[in-house]
Amino acid sequence: MRKALTQRVQVNVQGTVQGVGFRPFVYRLARELKLSGWVRNTRNGVVVEVEGTAEAMETFLDRLQADAPASACIEAIHTNIIPARGDASFAIVTSTSLGERCLVIPPDLATCEDCRRELFDPQDRRFRYPFITCTQCGPRCSLLTAIPYQRSNTTMAGFGLCSACRAEYESEADRRFHAEPIACSKCGPRLSLWDEQGCEIAAEEGALQRVVALLAEGLIVAVKGLGGFQLWVDAQSEEAVRRLRDRKQRADKPFAVLFPSIAATRNDCLLSSEEESLLCSPQAPIVLVRKRQDSALAEAVAPGNPYLGVMVPATPLHHLLMASLKRPMVATSGNRSEEPIVIDEREALVRLRGIADAFLVHDRPISRPVDDSVVLVVDRTPENNERDETQKRKADQMILRRARGYVPQPIRLSDGLVNKAQGSILAVGGHLKNTVALLMGHRVVLSQHLGDLSTVEADKAFRQTIEGLQRLLAVKPQAIACDLHPDYRSTGVAQKLAARLSVPLVPVQHHHAHVASGMAEHKLDGEVLGIAWDGAGYGTDGQVWGGEFLIASYRQFTRFASLRPFRLLGGEAAMKAPGRSAAAALWELMGETMVHHELPSWNMTGYQRAHLAALLRSGIASPWTTSMGRLFDTVASLTGLCAQASFEGQAAMAVQFAAEREWEAGGGRVQGYPIELVTSESSDTRWVVDWRPMISATLDDLRRGHRPELITARVHVGLAEGAVRVAQAAGLPRVVLTGGCFQNRLLLSLVRQRLERAGFTVYSHSLVPPNDGGLSLGQAVVAAYSVSREA
Repeated sequence: MRKALTQRVQVNVQGTVQGVGFRPFVYRLARELKLSGWVRNTRNGVVVEVEGTAEAMETFLDRLQADAPASACIEAIHTNIIPARGDASFAIVTSTSLGERCLVIPPDLATCEDCRRELFDPQDRRFRYPFITCTQCGPRCSLLTAIPYQRSNTTMAGFGLCSACRAEYESEADRRFHAEPIACSKCGPRLSLWDEQGCEIAAEEGALQRVVALLAEGLIVAVKGLGGFQLWVDAQSEEAVRRLRDRKQRADKPFAVLFPSIAATRNDCLLSSEEESLLCSPQAPIVLVRKRQDSALAEAVAPGNPYLGVMVPATPLHHLLMASLKRPMVATSGNRSEEPIVIDEREALVRLRGIADAFLVHDRPISRPVDDSVVLVVDRTPENNERDETQKRKADQMILRRARGYVPQPIRLSDGLVNKAQGSILAVGGHLKNTVALLMGHRVVLSQHLGDLSTVEADKAFRQTIEGLQRLLAVKPQAIACDLHPDYRSTGVAQKLAARLSVPLVPVQHHHAHVASGMAEHKLDGEVLGIAWDGAGYGTDGQVWGGEFLIASYRQFTRFASLRPFRLLGGEAAMKAPGRSAAAALWELMGETMVHHELPSWNMTGYQRAHLAALLRSGIASPWTTSMGRLFDTVASLTGLCAQASFEGQAAMAVQFAAEREWEAGGGRVQGYPIELVTSESSDTRWVVDWRPMISATLDDLRRGHRPELITARVHVGLAEGAVRVAQAAGLPRVVLTGGCFQNRLLLSLVRQRLERAGFTVYSHSLVPPNDGGLSLGQAVVAAYSVSREA
């Protein structure tokens, strides 16, 4: 009988195929099919050479994608027939440093079911070991120091493998075959509990037990987790939570809560199936869910907020602590307000001094800060009275903070955009909720959430991230993109870096970047109508924009319409004092009579109104703005829902929560306030969305004694209907919703639903945040077009 012909094929696999057990999977598959050859990691993926019969080769290629590990994400497979070599067997060979570098490893992944079982099995040699991991779970991004992904290029390089771990690492039959962070209690990282001075007071199992006792006493413990420190305190103790607020100087902003399990979460929260799936996913983010009215949590956890940011244990250390505590814990970022998360234990003693009573630390270094991600599930059909109950409920995922579990998964660009990208583009993001992005070929890699750049520590972390991303990928950017605002700290850094590297600087208008970000994640080419609603962004006219309707492509944009402008009294001071926005809006509505306008619900004294009127007359420190965020502040102040904001978006959130209460109580039967679309007198925009009829109707309803819940619901509906009118005037079939105001799940659902009813195809964010955390992606793709045009 004739012997089957032998082939040899080289297979290049691109995507997230490192750190997920992909090489062991390929090894086992090749051995099963009696193929010879080898597999190895490279800087930009995995390369396989397989040799055998054509039939076996075809099966191998089919199963390579169909049976890949669950955490792998294959973007492309390229094959090439090469001469046969007659290898005797199949092997995993040493990784290579050749080729263009790409971040192809997965994010940090939550502890898998197999590791959890071993963690609590007294017969297992890793019983209660806080750093248990395998090829399917554990740290990746937070310990990576170089590419390709291998132990020597991680912060585990300093931990030599014991004989037992070495045997597992080298055994093809073991699930830890080539698991790079593998360790055990004999050879791996160790726990230690420190007092406020950094003196060890317990170690290993004793440290765990002592921490549980301290937390039960109501003390605050700084816990070194996977990507940085967290501050833990008993979430059911009003006194303990308030103590944390006082020490952290965080008056009202909600704290995240860690629950022992999904079952425990249901005691305090109303979970949908989508929310539960997210909590249990390998990403294991913080998920914003509805709080039960009979919740036993301290009110200070999330004052006046119907939602809770909840999570379940994502690391072995968290599993061990929560199994003993058996009750919910506040687990908030280990930092002071406006500062980045702390990742080093010695630095923690300094930066968290006076906040934490004790420090649970370990000796595995963290290569970069990776905070917890925050995700929201948005119901696409909010109007219960009009929903066909026979149809399946639709819900979307929205990432509000992209970090652990999602970074460094790249955003893959459309083919049309890839063709425009010449070289690499570094984008430095904005000033708030900062992220950094690097565009290379068909991918954009976004950094983890860095936060606000208003402190020295935040600026340092921002610069380190820029340098680290360039070093990790060994790339010199061909251009640097930044925000148009000349005073952003990120813009200043970009200017200096572009001058030092002698590369073009590409300033990108804030809202154009928002729209381009939404386009890029949905792989949209051509023109769209972008509705960008947020707090503030520097406009091309030097004014503060924020309620924008842009006809946009990656190449350019036209300001088709915007909100009617009003004064931003005191500039940034207006963000913390909603009454300033209300006064400015009433000044546009009624002029000087604003001074004498009194409402029981409007917490503004006659003296305060007179003072603000004087500012309005002079125009001092009162730039014009079209901010949708400040319009929400206006409603919050007039209705008495928020007189003073201690964190960004607090007033707008109060308006949203009130509207949602009305929505739920009335089944969505609300008539919107009128909004007029009028011809613009300005040369830079065609239409003005006039909010004055809406505010006038709001005042009428307040005088009639109508509830804030009804008024705020009518505001939401009015804005949604106004958006449809502008979209119809623009006449483009595709609409992108973006900007921080669309974190409001009711607003997003209403605008989307009404636009879709009117025949538009609507896109909103799911892979990157709609807030300023997504700016760097938009900046990168806009700059790619700009550079290609100039080339």
